[in-house]
Amino acid sequence: MEPYELIRSRRKTLALEVTGAGRLLVRAPLRCSRARIDAFVSAHAAWIEKHVAIQRERAALRPPAPTAEELQALRERAQAELPEKIAYWSEKMGVTPTGFKVTAARKRYGSCSAKNSLCFSCFLMNCPEPAVELVVVHELCHIREKNHGPGFYALLERYLPDWRERKKLLAMPREPEPGEGE
Repeated sequence: MEPYELIRSRRKTLALEVTGAGRLLVRAPLRCSRARIDAFVSAHAAWIEKHVAIQRERAALRPPAPTAEELQALRERAQAELPEKIAYWSEKMGVTPTGFKVTAARKRYGSCSAKNSLCFSCFLMNCPEPAVELVVVHELCHIREKNHGPGFYALLERYLPDWRERKKLLAMPREPEPGEGE
């Protein structure tokens, strides 16, 4: 049986999850017996084996996490290049962001706060120019449309009719393993 990490919570069912690093997580109700959990894991051994192998293959193909120097270089590049793009598109779209910052977020390339402050991941700078432009315009659209409803996509389409093609150019960096340095 594959070793697993047990996570108990107030859920009603058992569930399996294979992380991006190929670790097996078992989510279980608070009062579920260890014997029942082990039986559940054993019953799903084929599924687990298949998905652990897939995730380990994917992990082996990902580039290593950036060094502190590489991360700093990405931040500096973002600080230097993004303000000009924000200014150009803000004027063209008739919107005004209240602020701008660069982070090392790994789950999303950009965000727009309720107060219209923009935030961009430095990892965006690893993407091709058309993708960078898409993220900037996407976040500026959120100044007018706070959600991803039809109005938002109509606005995005108005300024970037090819946004679907540009979106295909986006790829987020891998998650570092616990203990992996930054």
